[in-house]
Amino acid sequence: MFVSPDEDPRSNGGFDDERSMLIGYLRDYRLTLEMKCSGLGPEELARRSVPPSTMSLLGLVCHMADVEQNWFRRVMAGQDVPRIYSSKEDPDGDFNGAVADPKAVAEAWHTWRSEVRFAEQFVADSSDLAARGRMRDGGTISLREVLLHMVEEYARHCGHADLLRERIDGRVGQ
Repeated sequence: MFVSPDEDPRSNGGFDDERSMLIGYLRDYRLTLEMKCSGLGPEELARRSVPPSTMSLLGLVCHMADVEQNWFRRVMAGQDVPRIYSSKEDPDGDFNGAVADPKAVAEAWHTWRSEVRFAEQFVADSSDLAARGRMRDGGTISLREVLLHMVEEYARHCGHADLLRERIDGRVGQ
């Protein structure tokens, strides 16, 4: 296991309402991604899964920074900001650009944490989960649905992180 139950920073559930449940589960999955990457150096974080996949733990960190930015800055807050890693020219830039460079690793973590902080503050400042954001196609989406989508997105990618970590050093578990 990555961490003993007594030292696990994640919650044990017990959320009393919809808001705390969505925020709590999202927080726990964000922590899980960090835990899956803990103790690894740049080479290990950038290690690809299996050809032809470009997936790596570092790529997942970059991908989730893009995802956080898209849903909270662009869709919910309406900010017109350029994508961080992905682009029209390289839609998989989050994974393709994940290289075994200490500076790239530090920047990826800094960027991801900055986007998480923005998202957490945005949610804290939003009094209504029914608040709507505008998507690229002109449709709208509620903050409630974005939070649920983010839980799903992290859950899926934490599953990928499980397999990637096991392939790197055999560690499995929390």
